[in-house]
Amino acid sequence: MVSNLEYYKVFYYVAKCRSLTAAASQLSISQPAVSQSIKLLEREVGTKLFVRASKGVKLTAEGELLFSYVAEGYGQIEQGEKKLAQMLDLELGELHIGASDMTLRFYLLPYLEQFHEKYPKIRVTVSNAPTPETIRSLRAGMIDFGVVSTPFEETAGIRAVKVREIEDVFVAGLKFMAYKNKMLDLQELEKLPLISLEKNTSTRRYMDAFLINNGVEMRPEFELATSGMIVQFALRNLGVGCVVKDFAAEALESGKLFELRFNKIIPRRTFCLVTDSRNPLSAAGRKLLELISIGEDSAAE
Repeated sequence: MVSNLEYYKVFYYVAKCRSLTAAASQLSISQPAVSQSIKLLEREVGTKLFVRASKGVKLTAEGELLFSYVAEGYGQIEQGEKKLAQMLDLELGELHIGASDMTLRFYLLPYLEQFHEKYPKIRVTVSNAPTPETIRSLRAGMIDFGVVSTPFEETAGIRAVKVREIEDVFVAGLKFMAYKNKMLDLQELEKLPLISLEKNTSTRRYMDAFLINNGVEMRPEFELATSGMIVQFALRNLGVGCVVKDFAAEALESGKLFELRFNKIIPRRTFCLVTDSRNPLSAAGRKLLELISIGEDSAAE
């Protein structure tokens, strides 16, 4: 292996230009420096690579063989630099995000729409998963960043930025009208048929912990994978749904569902943007977070 790869760079330009002078101009170095590099390369590879021609120089047979490989390598380097520039200019690249149904629908989606309009050539992949799985994907370097809901286990290196409050409620349909406009004790929930998310979600864990702290154990009759399905079950009077209020907003506004009232307030939670300090963001990831930050600042004004 040649000790100084810079010799190959000089060789490449001399072979392309067929001229020491032109190569020196392309490389922004002196002609003697070009000549010296070629001599040192020929010494290291053990053969003559150029001979003088009527106009400049031409490759020997050995030089032609070496140039065929060097040119291919430089072509790949130039292509790599071009692709890198496109990626940095957001004309190329991928963006991987982790988000649940809830955080995607009620927070992230409008920003993704704006981002796609501005940078249509960036391929965006959203891994739809509960908060714990999103955190694991972030730590494994599988996603650029995540949008999760509290609570989640704080881990070294994970940076969380609160971006929006959310409210957990219990909703019911016409079959449970006797409970409407009444101030209930949380213990009443133990008497009702409940509908909730599965236990592997931050929402379910949060509600379980809150109720246990108040001496109530939630034993749902239905455990579902999505909040949207909880609302559908509640609309069909299959039970009282435990859901983030955004999912039931339309049904609550139309009067098809109503919100149960309790003598103890359920503390609000938040959506958080999470990044891992150990894994640098891609150019596309940085740009989307910048767009979100601008949107948050505008909303706060």
